[in-house]
Amino acid sequence: MKIQKILFSFALVCLVLTGCKSEPKKEKLAVKKENVSLAISGMTCEIGCAKTIQSKLSKKEGVLDAKVVFTDSIANIEYDANTTSKEDLAAFVSGIAGGELYKASIASKKTAHACTEECKETCKNKTSASEKEKECCSLNDDGTTFCKEDCKMACCTDKAAA
Repeated sequence: MKIQKILFSFALVCLVLTGCKSEPKKEKLAVKKENVSLAISGMTCEIGCAKTIQSKLSKKEGVLDAKVVFTDSIANIEYDANTTSKEDLAAFVSGIAGGELYKASIASKKTAHACTEECKETCKNKTSASEKEKECCSLNDDGTTFCKEDCKMACCTDKAAA
């Protein structure tokens, strides 16, 4: 009986040692940071929709930072291009909530609308702009300033009315 226990123990130890081989380590690529802005339709509220999308994006593999701006219906995402892509991120957002609520597309560069150069300069030098004026101004990916379409800044509305 003792020999049988010894043989069983030996077989068990051999099985454990051969079954627990370490996996080869995968090489980690350097992070390739890229940014994308996604236009999101279907959001109805800031807390329920925008925060939910932002939370889910932040947890997605490859996403380094995500900010969803409800008022602009846009998500600004910094991601690792080695892990995910713009198209994958757009599909991910469109698939949230079963794919029936939100539709995401890669936003094209925004262009300035009927704002004067003086208005754009005010946006650029945001230290002299009021809080409302700061809300009207944004930056393109290339760093150029534009005024948002729904901007109610005096220099924009004056130009638009002219």
